[in-house]
Amino acid sequence: MNKQTCPICPHHCCLEPGQTGLCRARGNVGGQIEAVNYGLITSMALDPIEKKPLYHFHPGSMIFSIGSFGCNLRCPFCQNWAISTPGKDEVDWREFAPEEVVDLALQLRNRGNIGIAYTYNEPLVGYEFVYDCAVLARKQGLYNVLVSNGCCCREPLERLLPLIDAVNFDLKAFTGQFYRKIGGDLETVKQAIALAAETTHVEVTTLIIPGENDSEAEIRVLAQWLAGVRRDIPLHLTRFFPQYKYRDRCATDVHVLRKLAETAREELDYVYLGNC
Repeated sequence: MNKQTCPICPHHCCLEPGQTGLCRARGNVGGQIEAVNYGLITSMALDPIEKKPLYHFHPGSMIFSIGSFGCNLRCPFCQNWAISTPGKDEVDWREFAPEEVVDLALQLRNRGNIGIAYTYNEPLVGYEFVYDCAVLARKQGLYNVLVSNGCCCREPLERLLPLIDAVNFDLKAFTGQFYRKIGGDLETVKQAIALAAETTHVEVTTLIIPGENDSEAEIRVLAQWLAGVRRDIPLHLTRFFPQYKYRDRCATDVHVLRKLAETAREELDYVYLGNC
């Protein structure tokens, strides 16, 4: 009774009252699906826009970055696992209203801030808070930046995108097998990238993990598909360092990364290396 299905991502968790979903940030509260991480901020910082990474969106500027807890993927190589994997009672947070977040962003304008970036954990598991902040930020002339894994269903994403000025999507790999391993869906991510590219500035990041997604053939197909969306979408190929459950792995060989970048540049206008 009062069992409800979450509409945000392809997991479509069907939850009894009191239950939380796989992301640990959304739950059935009194018969309605809500973001239980609404306004609960675990991380905030004033970052260079290039750190998102966004290289073609107001380069040289700063962006007020906020994050909560929770994620709808289970990447064993996650760099932010300390906030992406815990639930509400397992992580430190401070509660903010959307108005307070926007006020903080406005106060940082004198330090070069141009807006708010929803980042660090997966922001779309806290969809309602992102939406409410974005509405207020837009009214104040602030830019809204989204850093997401792209595992979001079409309808909620379509509703949010008119408020978003730039997105960096984390395209983890380009095989369905890899996405099944981390609990995601490649076709949903591809749909999100293509949809966002119709209306907003998009850049894409792929973390290159040795033995996982580092073949020239895979990167060529990825770049060809991305060029089919838009050839001028910047692609960031970033170097993996041992993290979380992959601490026994080797870092990506820089020579391999450079070779993959050369392959991607055969299809795309802008390819950048990160973490080198």
